[in-house]
Amino acid sequence: MDKIFIPKKIFGFFLFGVTGVCIEIFFTAFYNLYFAYSDGGIPDWGLSGHSYVWMFPIYGSAAFFLDWLMPYFRKFNFFIRLFFYPIGIFIVEYITGWLLDMLTGKCPWEYHSPYAVHGYINLAYTPFWMLFGIGLEIIYNTIQKYKP
Repeated sequence: MDKIFIPKKIFGFFLFGVTGVCIEIFFTAFYNLYFAYSDGGIPDWGLSGHSYVWMFPIYGSAAFFLDWLMPYFRKFNFFIRLFFYPIGIFIVEYITGWLLDMLTGKCPWEYHSPYAVHGYINLAYTPFWMLFGIGLEIIYNTIQKYKP
């Protein structure tokens, strides 16, 4: 049986897309559970999480952005990269949120916290985006080792 060859960029696009959406579903499930519990509400022990179909190509685009950024980011130590990842993610989140708002009349994630910027980004999520950025870096480095 012949091996099927999938180009790294296509494989990366699907891997980042699936990973991002899955993490978002888990994050929203546990986030909602925590706040329902801490606010004295009824926790959703079914752990219902959600995402948006739009998020798949947005997360998948990391395959292309990281190809362009990683040669520069590798020059910096871990803590500097940890600082830059949320900045990059906020830029992508803001631009895509604004574009979706302009194209569809609504940004699917619309943040309403005191730390929200125009509803497109939430600065309170900075620590989570730091971890997510490091996770993307690990996945990216693993894909780069793949030899068809």
